[in-house]
Amino acid sequence: MAVIKIDTTQYDAQLSEKEQRITSQFRRFGVEKLEVFGSDPIHYRQRAEFRVWHEGEDLFHIMFDQQTKEKIRVDEFDPAAPLVGEVMQAMLENLKDNEVLRRKLFQIDYLSSLSGEILVSLLYHKQLDEQWLQAIKELKAKLSTQFKIDFIGRARKQKEVIGNDYVIERLNVNGKELIYQQVENSFTQPNAKVNIKMLEWAQALCQPLNNDLLELYCGNGNFSIALAGSFDRVLATEISKSSVYSAQYNIAQNKVENLDIIRMSSEEFTQAMKGERTFSRLDGINLKSYNCQTILVDPPRAGMDTLTCDLVANYDNIIYISCNPDTLERDLDHLCKTHEVKRFAIFDQFPYTHHIESGVFLQRK
Repeated sequence: MAVIKIDTTQYDAQLSEKEQRITSQFRRFGVEKLEVFGSDPIHYRQRAEFRVWHEGEDLFHIMFDQQTKEKIRVDEFDPAAPLVGEVMQAMLENLKDNEVLRRKLFQIDYLSSLSGEILVSLLYHKQLDEQWLQAIKELKAKLSTQFKIDFIGRARKQKEVIGNDYVIERLNVNGKELIYQQVENSFTQPNAKVNIKMLEWAQALCQPLNNDLLELYCGNGNFSIALAGSFDRVLATEISKSSVYSAQYNIAQNKVENLDIIRMSSEEFTQAMKGERTFSRLDGINLKSYNCQTILVDPPRAGMDTLTCDLVANYDNIIYISCNPDTLERDLDHLCKTHEVKRFAIFDQFPYTHHIESGVFLQRK
């Protein structure tokens, strides 16, 4: 049996290496001491994706070595949340002898939640017919006696949903339960327990600020919903249609009444703020009525473009969540002309990898 085992005795050393690396990289911005938020050393990933390998009668998950591209058989996967691990085993046991479900299957994706729901996506090099639909419904009925499980089947220009195409996550953040719909193929934080630490850190920052909040790149409302209680009003933007739908669902589920989310890119919002363009999506929203002295940005790995950096620099308080230290460093060069770093935290979303999530709080000089 091939097991992706983690040597947990190395965890503290790898986290310390990240702390030293980020401290060194950002020391020129006055960063002397980081706030460090670690992860559980195993079973921390709520999402996992595997290719599927067919070898005679056998069927198993594989990954590819990033350096050698060699395929690695995976029967157990220590980074995966316990629920993902259990369902991985159950899936292979039930797919091996099911010719309809296993034929032309090349990938399985798992999306789970701390609240015990899991969504399994099966990707095929064939069209999915009535026979496949009947077989997957039978598998769902069988596994639903053990798991709260739904399925998606994907093929070229085809998507079949058996149940829901999302899971519901329930996070306990500073003693309050927050509800988030997390849709398949949309961005969500993969390490839910570290996400809780990020939200609690951001809440502590925002509690004394008492004004309105603008958030760019808000995704499914992860931060804006958690922070709404600290502000009079919150305005958030997001370009992904599916993420905006999830955010609207999450606003209703969490009974948040002071948060508006609009589907716009950060570049479009910058144009609207400057009065350079008008957008029908802003009908009914008076941008000038907001007293936004605080802005939160959580951009993709590419960071922010120059125009968005210029917009962000107009706000007294800036919270910058980053998944890429290099583009963060570049953007801080821009922002630190007018602002100074007050707090700097790292969140170990991706243990045993080079990646690190950062949180920076800046205030106007």
